[in-house]
Amino acid sequence: MLAMKDQPSDLQLPPHNEPALEMLREAKNAESALVLAVSASALATGAVISAGLLLFAWAYKPLVRIEKIARLEKLTALLLKEFKSKGIQVFPVLKIEDKNPIDLFIRFPRKTHLFISIRSKGDTQIVYNEAREVLQVKRKDKHGLKIWNPCPLVELGDYEKWLDKNRSLFAMSSREATKTPTAKVLVLWPPTQAVENHNNHLYSEIGNMKILALRRKGTAFVIQSEEVIEFVRAWLAKYE
Repeated sequence: MLAMKDQPSDLQLPPHNEPALEMLREAKNAESALVLAVSASALATGAVISAGLLLFAWAYKPLVRIEKIARLEKLTALLLKEFKSKGIQVFPVLKIEDKNPIDLFIRFPRKTHLFISIRSKGDTQIVYNEAREVLQVKRKDKHGLKIWNPCPLVELGDYEKWLDKNRSLFAMSSREATKTPTAKVLVLWPPTQAVENHNNHLYSEIGNMKILALRRKGTAFVIQSEEVIEFVRAWLAKYE
């Protein structure tokens, strides 16, 4: 047995990078097979109409999971391709008791950390209400705004606290967990988009990017899915 000092530094880390990517692919295939099996069973028994609602109830949650896993798989693969040479560690789906999981925790050891939440609200626009400090959802075909609950900005703030309490999972010191520069990022997945007419003081410049930076339990950046790699590149450049 290896002595503790001789063990690889990431021996006890949660699944990350290629092993985690493979787990995502296996999970997506398993969920897809489940949906197909349920659909085939309903068709084979001639219960398409009478059991339509039941079939929907069985299929809906797996379908949502398939979309979520596919997004995580895509971003994890892109991040590894772009930043593996920079020593990136990508941890997908870190579970937190009684809260939504951390979609992606990205670590560049001794440089910077990023928490990424991937969210989609369908064909809607996202508006930040400064007075109430809440995100609101505006459907393009309807009037009125609906508050986004649970608020992704609050969740991102809670993730930092979770990391401090669970830093031993990543073999981090208290100083590394609390003092490492950290970006909290809300990634909006198409067709969901943020409205473009927020007040100018709500935007920050990261590299060549002008980004919505919302201050709720700290600062969270709001970007579109196609901007993730550019944002991580610009953010990392600040600390290299």
